[in-house]
Amino acid sequence: MGIDYVALDIETTGLNPRKDQILEIGAAKVADGEIIETYAVFVDSKIKIPEFITKLTGIDNAMVAGGASPNEAVTGLIEFCKEAPILGHNILFDYSFIKRNATNQGRHFDNYGIDTLTIAKKFLAELPKRNLESLCKHYKIKQEKKHRAYEDAISASRLYHHLRQEFYQVSPAAFDPKELIYQVKKENVITDAQKRYLNDLLKYHKIEIDISIESLTKNEASRIIDGIILKHGRIVR
Repeated sequence: MGIDYVALDIETTGLNPRKDQILEIGAAKVADGEIIETYAVFVDSKIKIPEFITKLTGIDNAMVAGGASPNEAVTGLIEFCKEAPILGHNILFDYSFIKRNATNQGRHFDNYGIDTLTIAKKFLAELPKRNLESLCKHYKIKQEKKHRAYEDAISASRLYHHLRQEFYQVSPAAFDPKELIYQVKKENVITDAQKRYLNDLLKYHKIEIDISIESLTKNEASRIIDGIILKHGRIVR
């Protein structure tokens, strides 16, 4: 049975793939409108989850503790998707986080995408809101859990089928998978010298940071070190 697409959604600590982290990945292979296989995983990025994210998603540190590492979770997703198109609401957001992690691992993730937000903007311009929750209400799609990865992925899939039933004959091309463009270069990992100096700075100034030092890139470590020095000063021997 051929796969039509993989419905995909992720939850993150923020909106910037360069500095924020993946918390949860949810995906489902869909063939002929039916879910045939699923992928759902919590991601333990070894950071403190912002309070507003916990309020929004319900995901807290205890839930992700012991989950897959970011690299393990993304590798699993890439193997799950293979070459299938990915579908989601504002799918470029999800793609950007996955693409960045994949690139830093030296892996390719160049799947085409189907964006239900783009389709809704084309055909439902009269609606005051076109976020996933509003569109699910418009089509009376029941959402079990909002702002959770797997549940939102399934909601986007159901939304897609409503949109396709109503508007496919108007413009079939609007429902074709499109190339997803997110430019990202492989980033070097933090050096041993940076790890030592950053740890020394944190101990010297008695600072705690809500991120795993091991997960930092070389550029991220440099920015954190520069910020600490600018605010607190260098280590005086």
